[in-house]
Amino acid sequence: MHRCSLNGGFYMSMEYLYERTTLPTKKRIGVDRRSYAPIKKYKKIFNIGYARKRLEPLFVASPLNVTCMEEINEVNTDPVETSSNMSSMNAEETALLGVLSGDSMDDIELKNIQLQFPSSQRFNGDGGCTEVRVRTDHGDIMVAVQGDRAKPAILTYHDLGVNYFCFQPFFNFVDMRALLENFCVYHVNAPGQEEGAPSLPEDYIYPTMDELANQINYVLVHFGIKSFIGFGVGAGANILARFSLAQPKKVDALALVNCTSNQAGWIEWAYQKMNSRSLRTRGMTQAVLDYLMWHHFGRYSEERNRDLSQMYRNYFSRNVNPTNLSLFIDAYVQRTDLGIGRDTDTIKVPVLNITGAMSPHVDDTVTLNGRLHPSKSTWMKISDCGMVLEEQPGKISEAFRLFLQGEGYGRNGIADSCSVGVAGCYAKTKIVF
Repeated sequence: MHRCSLNGGFYMSMEYLYERTTLPTKKRIGVDRRSYAPIKKYKKIFNIGYARKRLEPLFVASPLNVTCMEEINEVNTDPVETSSNMSSMNAEETALLGVLSGDSMDDIELKNIQLQFPSSQRFNGDGGCTEVRVRTDHGDIMVAVQGDRAKPAILTYHDLGVNYFCFQPFFNFVDMRALLENFCVYHVNAPGQEEGAPSLPEDYIYPTMDELANQINYVLVHFGIKSFIGFGVGAGANILARFSLAQPKKVDALALVNCTSNQAGWIEWAYQKMNSRSLRTRGMTQAVLDYLMWHHFGRYSEERNRDLSQMYRNYFSRNVNPTNLSLFIDAYVQRTDLGIGRDTDTIKVPVLNITGAMSPHVDDTVTLNGRLHPSKSTWMKISDCGMVLEEQPGKISEAFRLFLQGEGYGRNGIADSCSVGVAGCYAKTKIVF
């Protein structure tokens, strides 16, 4: 028996398997040849002991194709004819594509290409401004002039921690180009707030908010301006509002962003005092930096525009004089109430009151709007932004242009109220934009 039983199972003798699967080398006597019949099947399956079959190609070239290929190779062996064929092909491609030949490529080189309308928002001094020092009763201040002085004037005033550079991205915006062609912009800087300004002397008495507003008179006299359109942000808006109350005939209209009309509350006073002390003793600390970011952008500024927030953080850390900023903060936190109301004396010029939905100064602008005359004031809240000039320049530029058109500065309109005096000569100006 070739199979045996072990522990309930069966196994087969190895000798029997060997004889069944191995080709015998010699003829054995008494062995049945039929027992080796399965060997051929196994060898045929595994291709053992059989000659390999030669694989035929899938495609066989006909004699005609071989002849054609040989003729083509013989033709392409001539380099002169090959280059002529390639040149003819290139000529045909050139004619089809309508491309000029290589000799006239100099005529279409991109030369003297300039970015006329920059869209990137950054601080730089390349906005076409001329910086002029103006002497006042509290020292010299720097005024940056942008445009033709013979045209009607727009006077700007900046917020805490920045200077006139914060207005350049807005006034260089594409939609503001037509307006700049018909106006001259005067960017007023608070004492010691311009970039690269040295620290003010220790005995220097920083002017109050009313005295800062009075300095605008020196700017008007220096440039021969009879009246202007005011554009202020934050602390600068408060200064322009004070000037319009003191000199209403010298202001034609006001565009105020995040303007405050009342005095500082206890919480604001405490925060600002801590910031001012930190700036004088330790410089620009992280706490002061965070407060400035909140003051300008509100909450979640990193989520709305990370690049813009990082740009302002770097600017506050590297380009702001801490000592001079502390003096400006002290003057702003000690401001007095404007003392206006709808039933009493109020701002007489038209006011465009603007804020952002994410700005921390929304309630202040609402309070100011309630103290202005309804027929001469417009309140706007721009959605999805905190710093409206930087985050939504298109909406602000459109609102500002419509505001000016409503005051007579639009297409085919005559600027009846705004007159610009140059060398004692005052002229009405026709504004078209």
